[in-house]
Amino acid sequence: MSLPIISADERLAEPRGIKGCIFGKSGIGKTSLLWTLDADRTLFMDLEAGDLAIEGWAGDSIRPRTWTECRDFAVFIGGPNPALRDEQPYSPAHYAAVCERFGDPAALDRYDTIFVDSITVAGRLCFGWCKGQPEALSEKTGKPDVRGAYGLHGREMIGWLTHLQHTRAKNVWLVGILDEKLDDFNRKMFQPQIDGSKTGLELPGIVDEVITMAELKADGGDPYRAFVCHTINPWSFPAKDRSGRLDQVEEPHLGRLMAKIRTAATPASDRLTYAPPSADPAADDQSQPQS
Repeated sequence: MSLPIISADERLAEPRGIKGCIFGKSGIGKTSLLWTLDADRTLFMDLEAGDLAIEGWAGDSIRPRTWTECRDFAVFIGGPNPALRDEQPYSPAHYAAVCERFGDPAALDRYDTIFVDSITVAGRLCFGWCKGQPEALSEKTGKPDVRGAYGLHGREMIGWLTHLQHTRAKNVWLVGILDEKLDDFNRKMFQPQIDGSKTGLELPGIVDEVITMAELKADGGDPYRAFVCHTINPWSFPAKDRSGRLDQVEEPHLGRLMAKIRTAATPASDRLTYAPPSADPAADDQSQPQS
């Protein structure tokens, strides 16, 4: 058996879905983004039971009500992880058991995009499940151990998100609520509304795109909705663009955003800058010869 090297041509020819999160305040229109997607090719994972905004949308949906169902749908969508033991979630044994209940996974081939609404609710379902596990109880007293529950919650959520992220051929978009808070210095800060801190901290390293759907206002103009896509932005919104194809602000249309991400990339030599920051102007003035 030769070393299984994947050539550049093979890698570039592989189907590659986009994995991303979209955060925004309640009512900004995150669920309504489904209207911008092809209904025939999109599967809506409805965790919030708040689909009034898309009444009349012609796409299919699934409605997990428990954390166990969330894990079952994830392994059915993403397939098994051969590195896991049979008793672990997302293992070949878990996948086989789920396929026996749900049927042939080829039924999912018609969908290009999985739209999960929302990661905030998924986190709540996960934490409720974690509080009932032995790890969330003190070994000495048998009483609830909050630290144990949060530790298990972090591992469960990261495992779930990582498994969805490895669904190579499909786009997976998760939406969630964005909280606005003040830090110790009374400065405005934003963070995803997800139980525990581990998921929010590690999420940007898992997905390709982190986008804030926000209400912006031009000088002297009316407010408008937009996607904020760059990590460095004047509003300090959480954002990241791994593709390198997006502008700092994009129109809030998820279908066209994905089409832009799939366009030919600008050569890295043109996209990346390596110049050091400019020197202090005062220091430059002092370095000039005096007349």
